[in-house]
Amino acid sequence: MSDGLLEAYDLVKDFPLDRKRCVHAVGGVSLAVNAGETLAIVGESGCGKSTLGRLLIGALPPTSGEVRFRGHTITGLKEKDFSPYRRQLQLIFQDPYASLDPRMKVRDLIAEPLVTHKVCATKDEVTQRVLGLMESVGIPLDYLNRYPHQFSGGQRQRIGIARALALDPALIVCDEPVSALDVSVQNQILNLLNELQETRGLTYVFISHDLSVVRHISDRVCVMFLGKVMEVGPTEEVFHKARHPYTQFLLGSVLLPDPHQRGRQMRLLEGEPPSPVDPPSGCCFRTRCPYATELCARQEPALRKAGDAAVACHRLTE
Repeated sequence: MSDGLLEAYDLVKDFPLDRKRCVHAVGGVSLAVNAGETLAIVGESGCGKSTLGRLLIGALPPTSGEVRFRGHTITGLKEKDFSPYRRQLQLIFQDPYASLDPRMKVRDLIAEPLVTHKVCATKDEVTQRVLGLMESVGIPLDYLNRYPHQFSGGQRQRIGIARALALDPALIVCDEPVSALDVSVQNQILNLLNELQETRGLTYVFISHDLSVVRHISDRVCVMFLGKVMEVGPTEEVFHKARHPYTQFLLGSVLLPDPHQRGRQMRLLEGEPPSPVDPPSGCCFRTRCPYATELCARQEPALRKAGDAAVACHRLTE
């Protein structure tokens, strides 16, 4: 794995259900996020995307594994030691309303990170920083004293973005930041994220199940299934030369507006997804894969180089 701004090594996250059982949310994920890029993490609901995003920025402790930021291990640090890294690693939530305290005015919502981390020396400096952040995300300055319920969904997400930007982070995990918004508003938020990335040199981990959005915004794509990485590589290569059967099915299930592709037959996965409490042996996708063999049941495939991508599939060796 090449050096990156942030690197994860064999990350595992289990959530205990009782004394004997647990949910295997993330199962041994290793990846790198390079400075200035947008790495998209895609997959079905429940595949571990959001859990992985929180593990990467220390919002959740891993069961095992390691995360390094700029070469420094950040897993297992005490809060006082992790605090400088917390300023560099931020999160934009999926629901822009549930993530904002309805009792706080917009000025206080954006100022909260600045006050908590004691970034500004005076209240006037805090106010000026808040106004600058509001302007940078397109919130009218005369809305300073409004409450979240007085904003539209898109405006609330802009407030969430301003909060994430307040501490001048290097990397932001965007956890399905446009899935709760109308399509026209989605485009506005995506364009804003692109603009902020260019002007501020930001790095994004963009979590989504919407492949059209992913193709628009990402430089690389990481495809997950049942807590594991199936395929990772440059966006256009993954979309045009998908090698893993699961990636092929994901792309084949997308409705395309192109009239030249109206006759294309949609490819749908058969059967029920396996349980993360009792995952299959070997390859976790084998119970839904039409190409599965005895080897797939016996041995978990490792990520192997395939062009500029990496794929976890035994078919690559056939």
